[in-house]
Amino acid sequence: MQDQEPKNITVLIAGRPYPLKINEADEPAIRRIVKEVNEKVNRFQLTYTNKDKQDCLSMALLTYAVDLQKAKQLPANDPSLPNRLSELEALLDKVLA
Repeated sequence: MQDQEPKNITVLIAGRPYPLKINEADEPAIRRIVKEVNEKVNRFQLTYTNKDKQDCLSMALLTYAVDLQKAKQLPANDPSLPNRLSELEALLDKVLA
């Protein structure tokens, strides 16, 4: 899988296009994350109508960071949890970078 050529995709986050080079195997997870981020941004926009899109995107990102921090502090009953969290963090970094 490491020998695969990266795949070029463009995702829309908060109405802006972001070109990404990804491993093809990561595409479904990245698309799910993008959808979830956009839904969260839209919820913030509906809740805080006086905030602009950048503020809502920042608040969505902050909620993910808080959730990730909380998850890292939980006792790991599942030995694969730290690996899965690291993978999720890497995918978020790719999408939000």
